[in-house]
Amino acid sequence: MKQYEAVIQTLEKLGGQATLAELYREVMKVEGCQWSTKTPFASIRRIVQTRPEIVRVRPGLWALRAYQDRSGLPEEGSKQRATEAAEQGHAYYQGLLVVIGNLRGFGTFVPHQDRNKLFVNQRLGELRGLQDIPRFSHDPLVRKASTVDVIWFNRRQMPDSLFEVEHSTDIQNSLLKFYELQDLNARMVIVADEHRRAEYEQRLRQSAFREIHARVKFSGYAALVKQYEYEVLKGSQEFVV
Repeated sequence: MKQYEAVIQTLEKLGGQATLAELYREVMKVEGCQWSTKTPFASIRRIVQTRPEIVRVRPGLWALRAYQDRSGLPEEGSKQRATEAAEQGHAYYQGLLVVIGNLRGFGTFVPHQDRNKLFVNQRLGELRGLQDIPRFSHDPLVRKASTVDVIWFNRRQMPDSLFEVEHSTDIQNSLLKFYELQDLNARMVIVADEHRRAEYEQRLRQSAFREIHARVKFSGYAALVKQYEYEVLKGSQEFVV
């Protein structure tokens, strides 16, 4: 079996689309395919980038062209297509954060209204580690926290990290949410495309956010994808030095 055939077979096995980290982990298990190279991951990256049967969906996510063609997406360029693409992108980055949190041993939570959204081929509600948010404080604060895109909870069921994914909406909305949650002893992170970093910095400099200015951090999508790939591959190894 040729190497590109092994990649295509793996994509089919994984439901037609998969993250690059999943391909790294699963392609090497295909029987009858030889990877006589010291850099098989580089070969897999080259295959997904050059084979006409495979398309890039978003950073770190690849799909069979045939899968995309039969996915039933609205017409290219339509308002509905743009809306659905934005929702899928938002859920994708939420899923990356949930997987990273799970692999690091945190309890992970996403809002109930997002539980049926898909991360690749799995619902966020099935992926999150906690089906209900822990009652870590008084009800108004817990209710506000339950709207955060992704929360990591420590072993004492206290919030460790709060993540807001700003895929297409105003970053100020997330900063306002963090401002209302400033009494929590937790990290606060805005996750967005790198080109929005300047917008994030401009918003954060507003006097209204002076009290949380030093606590909020920014993570670009590319950096998040790299963290996800690192955690997935590390978690698949039986022993790490």
